[in-house]
Amino acid sequence: MHSTNQIIKFVLIMTALVAVVLAGMNTVLKPIHQKNEAVYNKRAILAAVNDFLPSPVTELNDDQVEEIFSKITQTVIKADGSLVDKDGVIASGYKEGTASSIDMGKERKKAETEKIYPAYLFTSDAGKKYYIVTVRGKGLWDEIWGNIAFEEDINTIAGVSFDHKAETPGLGAEIKDNKDFYNQFKGKKIYDNGELRSVFVRKGGAKDPVYEVDGISGATITADGVTEMMSRGLKYYEPYFQSIKG
Repeated sequence: MHSTNQIIKFVLIMTALVAVVLAGMNTVLKPIHQKNEAVYNKRAILAAVNDFLPSPVTELNDDQVEEIFSKITQTVIKADGSLVDKDGVIASGYKEGTASSIDMGKERKKAETEKIYPAYLFTSDAGKKYYIVTVRGKGLWDEIWGNIAFEEDINTIAGVSFDHKAETPGLGAEIKDNKDFYNQFKGKKIYDNGELRSVFVRKGGAKDPVYEVDGISGATITADGVTEMMSRGLKYYEPYFQSIKG
């Protein structure tokens, strides 16, 4: 029979071997994971202008996503509207130095004066421009986020895409999965006589056809989170919007 010491030695050796193998796999696979995450993020951004793509974003392969995204103008700003150059983005912790590399989850944890925000300018094949910004907030269980595309007036919503970390399937998760929900945002306005009003997700049904959308039955907290996320998140972009409008 094996002694206790032999058993302990065997367990320690196997534990060490497994740790080495897992560490090696993580090192080898990390670039692949990072590339997949980058493409996933770009798909989400393009989903906000899905109606104006050559094909629906769900039908595009990774190379096509990268090709379309390569034609997008990426801008990084601070809440005061000032631009952040590539070196500034790198200094903020993103070695790629691009807007699409910014992790809004990390930015939420920073002090207001240190936060940076991504913005994009997409030009359709028809030559029409759409401005896309990213917002992030809190749902029922964890964080939610979205990409909001605007027409050239920087007031009319052209499309949105939402996502979440842990909302309930069939309820809060409907912000991402239910086309009837997110398609309501198209054509809504965010300014009322020059004042930022954003879009309100109303439980029981929208009452204002310009600034409200219907909520999701059974997902009041998530819907409220979308309202708060857009109102607060778009406020950060106001100086940027004003610079575009001149």
